[in-house]
Amino acid sequence: MSFETISVIGLGYIGLPTAAMFASRKKKVIGVDVNQHAVDTINQGKIHIVEPDLDMIVHSAVTEGYLKAVTAAEPADAFLIAVPTPFLPCEGGQIPEPDLRYIQSACNGIAPVLKKGDLVILESTSPVGATEQVAEWLADARPDLSFPQTAGNEADVNVAHCPERVLPGHVVRELVDNDRVIGGMSSRCSERSVELYKTFVQGDCVITNARTAEMAKLTENSCRDVQIAFANELSVICDKLDIDVWELIALANRHPRINILQPGPGVGGHCIAVDPWFIVSKTPEQAQLIHTARKVNDGKPEWVINKVKLAIADFLQANPTKTAKDITIACYGLAFKPDIDDLRESPALMIANALALLHSGNIVAVEPNIRYLDEKLDSKIELVGLEKAKSAELHVILVGHKEFKENNFCSSNTLYFTNV
Repeated sequence: MSFETISVIGLGYIGLPTAAMFASRKKKVIGVDVNQHAVDTINQGKIHIVEPDLDMIVHSAVTEGYLKAVTAAEPADAFLIAVPTPFLPCEGGQIPEPDLRYIQSACNGIAPVLKKGDLVILESTSPVGATEQVAEWLADARPDLSFPQTAGNEADVNVAHCPERVLPGHVVRELVDNDRVIGGMSSRCSERSVELYKTFVQGDCVITNARTAEMAKLTENSCRDVQIAFANELSVICDKLDIDVWELIALANRHPRINILQPGPGVGGHCIAVDPWFIVSKTPEQAQLIHTARKVNDGKPEWVINKVKLAIADFLQANPTKTAKDITIACYGLAFKPDIDDLRESPALMIANALALLHSGNIVAVEPNIRYLDEKLDSKIELVGLEKAKSAELHVILVGHKEFKENNFCSSNTLYFTNV
């Protein structure tokens, strides 16, 4: 069965590019999102996120009538769920548990419009077992239809998991070129999922089961988290021993089998900072190394804040006529990684907000990829350009945006927590 109409639930950093790629192949695509601003923006042929080349694809798809955005699900042949999977609230020191309410809400939204022959794919990064839970939610909502947990290959509705595995800033290219892991709840579910993705995917579509597909994405990001934790811990050690960590890593990486990552102020984003907890929460006794890496990376922002406190004290000692209120701190970068606008789980944002709470002077932030103050940003923080930030007494480099690499930070009162 061919897929003439495809619905993408969630039009964020993954959902919108995915919808646009299907639409670029002349498929009718219905994007669904609860954010009315996002829906209105897309229907104008514009985008509400920063992602190179995506604006042109969306504009063309909307103009040609292949892509539209709505706030409620409509009938389609395939439904791709690409909604957030955050944590449930927890006390400090507790292991965060995944919050599947957005996935459940998406299931509730599409259940009334499902029909025999439809395909449902969970793309949201999820804990092991989430795809089976999706199938259960849908079966409970639609007892008139059969699902693979009971009917296998003969199910009326097929269900699979296919995690996204793209790099922000390169999403358009990587959606097409990267291999995809396809985990169907039956062989028929997998086969139909491959057929769907081959609409635009040029990489291999590798078939496995749903649980292994879920674990594959968590494993990829946990591996990166462990590698980053090594670099971040190394930076703390080097600071203690008065060694330039950037030079050290460059020297170590000259070994043909060593590739140490660059340290930073922490780990952010809705993948590496989140996904390892899905493994730890399921298997806390077994995931010792993964858990330790999470604690190392989650602890790095506090270390950065303490270094800034020491820098403030040093400045006041060198300038005895000044008070803390006379010191303006400029934070360079708020996104979780270079050259994007994504603030999700950003350690830089966390650090800027913490400094705003503890420092009595002014706090300015330079973030070239956002145009207005995000609600996550403390109201005390002023968003400014590079030129205005140069007059600050203390400069804190948190994200290696290209604009910062082109700037010469020659002040002795500059703290580097990323390599620019």
